[in-house]
Amino acid sequence: MTDEIFRHDGYIFDFEAHVAAVNGDDVILDCTAFYPGGGGQVCDTGSIANCKVTEVSYNKDNDIVHKCPGNDLHVGDTVWCQVDWDRRYDLMQGHTGEHLLFGSLKRQCEELSIVKIFISPETKYVIVDRDLTWEQIRKAEDFANQAIRDNHSITHSIMDRDDPELEKVRIKLDRIGEDEEITVVAIGDIDYSACSGVHVLETSELEMLVVDRKVKAGKEGYEIHFKVGEAAKQSAVALSNVALEVIDVIGCKNEDAAKAVSNMKQELEVKNRLLRDATKRMVSHLSPEDVNGTALYSAILPGADRNVMNDTMESIRSKGGIGAFVSVSETLSVMLASGNPKVDCKAVISDVLGRFGGRGGGKPDFAQGGVPDVEKADEVLSALVAAVKESL
Repeated sequence: MTDEIFRHDGYIFDFEAHVAAVNGDDVILDCTAFYPGGGGQVCDTGSIANCKVTEVSYNKDNDIVHKCPGNDLHVGDTVWCQVDWDRRYDLMQGHTGEHLLFGSLKRQCEELSIVKIFISPETKYVIVDRDLTWEQIRKAEDFANQAIRDNHSITHSIMDRDDPELEKVRIKLDRIGEDEEITVVAIGDIDYSACSGVHVLETSELEMLVVDRKVKAGKEGYEIHFKVGEAAKQSAVALSNVALEVIDVIGCKNEDAAKAVSNMKQELEVKNRLLRDATKRMVSHLSPEDVNGTALYSAILPGADRNVMNDTMESIRSKGGIGAFVSVSETLSVMLASGNPKVDCKAVISDVLGRFGGRGGGKPDFAQGGVPDVEKADEVLSALVAAVKESL
């Protein structure tokens, strides 16, 4: 079995090893500092004897396999190996940051449970099982960054399954085999979590922690994205600039921005509801023109709600009719639906809109597009209707 150097010291990134096995691109060493990934953290990369290591993982025999495409290594070779240190350190910071962040979030919501974490150079997030307010997240950030300033030591210890101290540890025992060691990572005396990953030695190495995004993660819960170190500083500045720009556009005080945006959102929801109702009333009064036995509905609908237009088009098409709508806003939005196979909506839309400097596309039974000149609404609709009648 491979001696796992990273278990003893996560700061070792170059080392000498002997090649124990080679199978094509797969290389096994007698010892390695390459972390094979786990606990949501991606694996290390680097090089073995100047050959790139692109992936690291455990095989079925619990040996660590290094994928080295195109290597010319042989069993018994003594090789000098290097882990990509900048990448490794970023991952160490990120994994430690995740522990600190989740522990801080849980202080704001005791019922909070972790669903999944993901730590890579490109993105770092934790998925939790329920939504959190931005006030809760802000308080968690404050606690985490105070812990960073307090420079707590980060230690690892091995605990037995029947150790009473295990009660204070975040752990899912059902995921740990009876014969597996339980490695506990402690951040000072403020956080304890079962984890076998690699971490920094002191919280000050994180420099700063910032939550920069919260999104719904489907049925799993909510993704809380964060950054640490220099990336956190850059993100904080960028978010500050965006916030100040928004505040300037709104024209309110900094402390009133969230309330002002909330009020604007409510006003927009009211206006959208009124728009939907108005559009429904407009389309409900449309009378079709009979064209060789096919009902043709055509209308100019100023600023109409697109969802209502789509629903109306589907209703017309399902009954074998044809709908031609032009909605006027900043541009002309054009929709054409047909329940008659004689009318190819995609061909008609492409031809008609092209005459007015617009473009569109879709399928034979439904197509849509736009025209930049809003003054051409009547002409566009007339051309659309004429093209439909010609097809019929």
